[in-house]
Amino acid sequence: MRCCPSSVLHLLRFVRVRLCSRRGKKHLPLWVRETWAYIRLLVKSLYFNSLTDSDVVFDSIFEPLFWTVDYVTRWFGLVFVCLVVFLTSSILVIAYLVLLPLVLNTYSPPWIAWHICYGHWNLVMIAFHYYKAAKTSPGYPPTEKNDRPFVSVCKKCIVPKPARTHHCGICNRCILKMDHHCPWLNNCVGHFNHRYFFSFCLFMTLGCVYCSISGRNLFLDAYNALETNYQTSAPPYTFKDRMIHKSIIYMWVLTSTVGVALGALTFWHAVLISRGETSIERHTNGKEAERLAKRGRVYRNPFHYGRLNNWKVFLGVEKRSHWVTRVLLPSGHAPHGDGLTWDIFPRKKDLIPV
Repeated sequence: MRCCPSSVLHLLRFVRVRLCSRRGKKHLPLWVRETWAYIRLLVKSLYFNSLTDSDVVFDSIFEPLFWTVDYVTRWFGLVFVCLVVFLTSSILVIAYLVLLPLVLNTYSPPWIAWHICYGHWNLVMIAFHYYKAAKTSPGYPPTEKNDRPFVSVCKKCIVPKPARTHHCGICNRCILKMDHHCPWLNNCVGHFNHRYFFSFCLFMTLGCVYCSISGRNLFLDAYNALETNYQTSAPPYTFKDRMIHKSIIYMWVLTSTVGVALGALTFWHAVLISRGETSIERHTNGKEAERLAKRGRVYRNPFHYGRLNNWKVFLGVEKRSHWVTRVLLPSGHAPHGDGLTWDIFPRKKDLIPV
């Protein structure tokens, strides 16, 4: 007996209908189905097109962690600023109450003049640049409609982004020529305060190195005195002497540690400035160079004008006297350009002839 193909087809349809009817009677709760659908959508969003790469997957997975870090940094920014002011003030108190009397009593007049002049000049430069870096707006792109050129549209602000502009998740807005968000300033480092930030790092490093070198012998004497005091049964020093010794040790350890850490950061930013890059552009330019290298091409940074020109543009040096009045002395001059448009490499002549 042969089986008719149409009969088999009807039998399969009947079985399918029966199975579907049985499944329909056992519907899962609505919230379970919605949750499951949402999870499936999230999973599919990781590979929905050919542009998705490991960075997109990484950002999607660690988005809650990034949000937590941004939230904590945003609300603890004032705490970091107070910590900087407190630590710097403690070093100043020790310098004026402990070190200055020793300098006046032991050093020769030329060395006294050197320490007083250099120390106060360095202090003025640190205070000025820190205040300007923390209080100066980094610069924001216009939100209203305009004819300015832009390279993309921010996915979060939904506004045009000029070249070198990036979105800061902590400030929750786009920043012109953004370098990074500095929690120690409680402010973003961008086009209009990048020079203040670098100058603060530079002069703070110089101040820490100055205190560390100048106070090395005092540190060794204080450390040996405390060691001798602990090893003997009868302490030869009074409470005031012990506090002075501990203050000198505290100052030397703090300035040496900060000098090494901040010095490394300052050196890194100096390298970036020499290359005409920001911290973010260093990452993006590196990825672009790798991408073009696979095609046998070489990537060139369009904002690299040459090492000397990069420094003149960054520092705002327009004539020779500006190396003194705008670099070695406090200056509140505006940076070169408006941060919205940029001259493009190559450029053989000086951007700012000096």
